[in-house]
Amino acid sequence: MGVTDHAVERYRQRVSGGSGAIDVRSQIAARVTRAVEAGRVSDEPPAGAAGGRGSVYVQDLERPDLVYVCRHDRPRRELIVVTLWEAGEQPAVPRRFTDELRALERSRPLRRPQRD
Repeated sequence: MGVTDHAVERYRQRVSGGSGAIDVRSQIAARVTRAVEAGRVSDEPPAGAAGGRGSVYVQDLERPDLVYVCRHDRPRRELIVVTLWEAGEQPAVPRRFTDELRALERSRPLRRPQRD
């Protein structure tokens, strides 16, 4: 199972923030694997989430409000966790904070690699 850097960052913000966990990627993979084995998989996006064509939604067993947005990597025959979605009215990190982070990221100029 693959996990994108974006999914790792979202997980740290919403689930393990400040826990000191070193290998968050393996935590995500383990949680998604358990949820898939328990049948918590859907092709329908959670309420309020924008659906992506071909996306797979996996509901966390420990936190049912947390949904992992995944894609199939067909050549490798594996699931890739792309991002996380929090359903409900009481997200762990209020939307105004994540919206502000997104605005800051857009306002930063792209840094070009240095050439020697």
